[in-house]
Amino acid sequence: MKIAIFFIAAVCAYLLSGVNPAIVLSKLIYHQDIRELGSKNPGFTNFKRVFGSKYAWFVFVLDILKSVVLCLVFGYLFDLLGLSYQLGVAFTGLFAMLGHAYPVWYHLDGGKAFLVAAAAIFFIDWRVGLIAMGIMMILLFTVKYMSLSVIVAALSCPITLALFGADSIWVIAIVSISTLFLIYRHKENIKRLFKGTESKFSLLDKKKEAE
Repeated sequence: MKIAIFFIAAVCAYLLSGVNPAIVLSKLIYHQDIRELGSKNPGFTNFKRVFGSKYAWFVFVLDILKSVVLCLVFGYLFDLLGLSYQLGVAFTGLFAMLGHAYPVWYHLDGGKAFLVAAAAIFFIDWRVGLIAMGIMMILLFTVKYMSLSVIVAALSCPITLALFGADSIWVIAIVSISTLFLIYRHKENIKRLFKGTESKFSLLDKKKEAE
């Protein structure tokens, strides 16, 4: 059963996290596909830039919520089976990221998985999550680049987790893999940052804009 829970967690996290609120809401409300607009990324930031703030925060909440539910359920099940709770959350979080980024429901065309990862790290160690969130918010409101803020915040996670201590080296390893995957998913943003063409983030701006 201990081996089976890894398989069940991976499949459930991948399939459920693959349901993308940005794609669903863009089609349902605006009758357009967010993957064909703006930066073409089906995530909160691009949704907000293209359609404004009105429904963007629903995307934000739903992306976080699906990760929270998955991580809580499988963290509890791992713990119930005598495995590590942190391991269950980290493992589930990684496959939730994969499902969000490469969803079978949308021909493997998904988002960058930042919000999914952000929710997971809080349930691995809330202190690590708070530090990462603090770093991200400071950068976001100073340099105003969402991608750069996310990348730097993500890089802090395996470091602070190692400093605070984890249930096992495997937890740190999975968080490190998740961090590298998140950076890889932002590769186009990194290119634009170096070129000086990356769009800046505005919390309250409701104007439609395309990258």
